[in-house]
Amino acid sequence: MGAVELVGVAASLSFLAGWRLYACIAAAGLAMRFGVIDLPQKIQALDALANPWVIGVAALGAIAELVADKVMWFDSLWDGPHTLIRPLGGALLALAIVDASDPAWQVVVFMLGGGAALLSHGAKASARAAVNTSPEPVSNMAVSSIEDVVTAGGLWLVLSQPHIAIAVAVVLLACAIGVIYLSWRMLTRLKRWWSSEL
Repeated sequence: MGAVELVGVAASLSFLAGWRLYACIAAAGLAMRFGVIDLPQKIQALDALANPWVIGVAALGAIAELVADKVMWFDSLWDGPHTLIRPLGGALLALAIVDASDPAWQVVVFMLGGGAALLSHGAKASARAAVNTSPEPVSNMAVSSIEDVVTAGGLWLVLSQPHIAIAVAVVLLACAIGVIYLSWRMLTRLKRWWSSEL
């Protein structure tokens, strides 16, 4: 696997970790443990994810997140502490994938992985804040289900086809920026509307 593929896998997993960190860890660990995905030799540092304890704890976190994410307003409360947890997890995943021996490169990868996870987490949190203004709970469940499907599909695609991982990362980047922009516009309009009503 070349440098471009490694960077693509690291960036894609970091972006996905910003949405569903626990699910990313559990799914990757299960896929490696049962031989569904054979990781290239260069990223064997992720073998720790196949540890039964890591899979178990990540699965519990994924289940808790799956439930919390479907409940209106509670999802935003859940996202609060994860503003720190998800970027840190994304940074560590990126660092494990790239496995650079140069300390300066390790710091760069750590910062970029954390930044990617923070960006996608920001998109998720801002979209949820906008969706939570809707009085019915169906839109919240629909957005959460879309996140579940994109995360599962993206994780499978990136780990099984690392040669297209850089394209997946670029698409995730564009989606995250677009979601943040649209959410910001929607929340700004709501704020103006509320101000005019008062």
